Amino acid sequence: ARVLEIAKKLSLRAARGEAVEEEEGCEKHREPLKVFCKDDEAFICVVCRESRAHRSHAMLPVQDAVQEYKGQIQAHLQALKEDRDKLLGFREIEMRRSW
Repeated sequence: ARVLEIAKKLSLRAARGEAVEEEEGCEKHREPLKVFCKDDEAFICVVCRESRAHRSHAMLPVQDAVQEYKGQIQAHLQALKEDRDKLLGFREIEMRRSW
């Protein structure tokens, strides 16, 4: 949910033509959040990326992470829509049967 919230903010800023790198920034180093740590599922700055806490973790540039998670969210959304359509079909059948 946190990644989705940040991705929405980034997408809105990109759509408006604002610089995405100006997103809130690292609380510790006051640097722009340019890297996504896949292990911790968090956006981090380049200074944090080099720290011991993240050095061995899998990393992605912010835009790549946004696109990757956006694709996953859209796939899950499509599956949920299909499930909803099936349930609505079952409901329709049951309503007709009860009439």
